[in-house]
Amino acid sequence: MENTFIVYFFILGLVLGSFFNVVGLRVPKGELFTQKRSYCPKCLHKLTWLELIPLLSYLLLNGRCRYCNRDIPKMYPIMESVSGLTFMCSYLILGFQRELVLALLLMSLFHIIIVSDLNYMIIPDKVLLFFLVPIIIYRTFTPLTPWWSSLLGVFVGIAGTGLIIIISRGGMGGGDMKLFGLIGLAMGTNLLLLSFFLATVLATIASIWLLITRVISKKNPIPFAPFIVAGTTIAFYSGTLIIDWYVIRFF
Repeated sequence: MENTFIVYFFILGLVLGSFFNVVGLRVPKGELFTQKRSYCPKCLHKLTWLELIPLLSYLLLNGRCRYCNRDIPKMYPIMESVSGLTFMCSYLILGFQRELVLALLLMSLFHIIIVSDLNYMIIPDKVLLFFLVPIIIYRTFTPLTPWWSSLLGVFVGIAGTGLIIIISRGGMGGGDMKLFGLIGLAMGTNLLLLSFFLATVLATIASIWLLITRVISKKNPIPFAPFIVAGTTIAFYSGTLIIDWYVIRFF
């Protein structure tokens, strides 16, 4: 039975991941994905259901559109696979407990904003507002200890990031600020601060490496959302252990 649930959550992540790709690509452009079938981004030909099977269709088509024979962006199978793995790992780590709901909500949100930020350097307000509602409902019935940590997390996430934007004169974007506010609501103040720290460290390391290898220049901005996602994911699953280790080690 355990293996059945593992496979179930992996397939669920794959299927939803395919949908999240569409949301992340269309919402920033204002497209109504509920009224327009999926299409090849190169030749715009509408795809059949056989071409929309998550991951499997990409493999069967050998990574090429069967209408124009151009390469299908690798982002599609990669993000679908990541979604499947994160859903599966969330179940393996948390099991059937309430926190699994929050984990799946966050993993879904993160998938969409990564796709959007990588392609357009935008974190859509509509996506953040959509996930705000279920996270508020979740935290209402499953409050943190202390209960006000979520409210303080919202304030610290928005005010702290806003201050950085002002000081750095646009070093971060308004979407990052709102995302950190949402993360603060979901995870509380302590894990929010750890998420920000980890995201900053990861972004700094990646930026230095990209500059050294000349993939980018100093004038090229890089999307920060993927690093926020990475830092927050680490904090969500291992944050308590990291904080406890730090307190014991240095205090």
